[in-house]
Amino acid sequence: MSSRRWWNSKASSSKKLLLFMLPLIMVAALVSVEGPSVCNWNFIAKTSFSCTSFTPSSSSSFFNAFNYSSSPPLHQSNESKIGNVTESWFNAPAVNESKEKRKLSMLDRTEGVLLQARAAIRDATKGNQTHDPDYVPVGPMYWNAKAFHRSFLEMEREFKVFVYQEGEPPVFHNGPCKSIYSMEGNFIHAIEMNERFRTRDPENAHVFFLPFSVVMMVQFVYIRESRDFGPIKKTVKDYVNVIASKYPYWNRSLGADHFMLACHDWGPMTSFSVPNLSKNSIRVLCNANTSEGFNPAKDVSFPEINLLTGSMDGFLGGPSASKRSVLAFFAGGLHGPIRPVLLEYWENKDEDIQVHKYLPKGVSYYEMLRKSKFCLCPSGYEVASPRVVEAIYTACVPVLISDHYVPPFADVLNWKAFSVELSVKDIPNLKKILLSISPRTYIRMQRRVIQIRRHFEVHSPPKRFDVFHMILHSVWLRRLNFRVYDHHS
Repeated sequence: MSSRRWWNSKASSSKKLLLFMLPLIMVAALVSVEGPSVCNWNFIAKTSFSCTSFTPSSSSSFFNAFNYSSSPPLHQSNESKIGNVTESWFNAPAVNESKEKRKLSMLDRTEGVLLQARAAIRDATKGNQTHDPDYVPVGPMYWNAKAFHRSFLEMEREFKVFVYQEGEPPVFHNGPCKSIYSMEGNFIHAIEMNERFRTRDPENAHVFFLPFSVVMMVQFVYIRESRDFGPIKKTVKDYVNVIASKYPYWNRSLGADHFMLACHDWGPMTSFSVPNLSKNSIRVLCNANTSEGFNPAKDVSFPEINLLTGSMDGFLGGPSASKRSVLAFFAGGLHGPIRPVLLEYWENKDEDIQVHKYLPKGVSYYEMLRKSKFCLCPSGYEVASPRVVEAIYTACVPVLISDHYVPPFADVLNWKAFSVELSVKDIPNLKKILLSISPRTYIRMQRRVIQIRRHFEVHSPPKRFDVFHMILHSVWLRRLNFRVYDHHS
């Protein structure tokens, strides 16, 4: 197969990572919202990331990293050492310092841009909301709307992605655009065609993208029914060996400034093909399952979107709350451990809770979404479900029923403001829980669903604040949280 011909060289391991993790900090003045909680971030003097909790709390969010207060940074290390690096991130000399004597490398300048972006984001809440002709984030759907907006603008201005050109279709530079895994192909196509974020010069890059599709590997590399993951593992391992031997960037950071993207269920397992890919790299995954190693401190959760026709045409929009006669709705197969419990308690048990394994003949799935106030989104075999986005598209408040799932873009979005999050043990009390939400609260939640829908929309070419930009923004946030040093400069 042509996609296997070129990667026989082995990676050089001569270079050493000098990666210094920034101490991430608790913020002193965040909007007080009750909600799932993000990480409490801890610096550790290793080439890894630490997160003591995987859900946001009422007093913290991912944006704690930017210290949105007028107070000095909290919990800041005066000195941290990895290898021969002893300066802290905040205390590192600025790139434009007049007394700087040594010649600045391209990496120094790149890191300096990130340092300045952090300062701009940190100061965002001190002034008025920045004007934006397209969209100004506002409301409790965001952990920190001003910070997010400033971060997004800084990303648009500065962020550069290098896409490795090595590899051949169909496994590389290719992916599905009309299936439940459509986001793999959509993102690969969008980033490779993008003129704003993609750079052809790796010296200017902040991150490096590994453009393989797990879906296409399952189709063209995996031997059906063999239960042998070896060919996929070898494909990924050999690819990393090729780019590591040809370029200095993987070895320089041990993959920490590299990212992969996968919506297939095997995405996490694929990353384990190379230890540093799973341990250090930014993994952008639909299957954001903390019980299977998903780490919100460095990994990105992005939505599973089932684009049957390759576009959103006909899927967007739904009536107001007063025109929705069904309290809650679900239809789907018995995949995984949660759905059988849901059907056991609610299938054909209550007119208000419409739960079906198969829809009756002549009943439209999307019409049922539009008739329902709440759309049930239980996990299947894996934690992610396309039903979350289907609910958002049709202005139906999503009910996430899962354990260990990190919802998409939870570093920016406060999901409790526009969705209901339940665990498996809550299923018997489902109706009681939903009825306890007042009509006034529900109307607010539905309006917020409509407002944040733009962040889940797929456009070609991409539009500002859509799902493509939100994925990039999540990668951008994680890249802001560490510094790569080049000990040769």
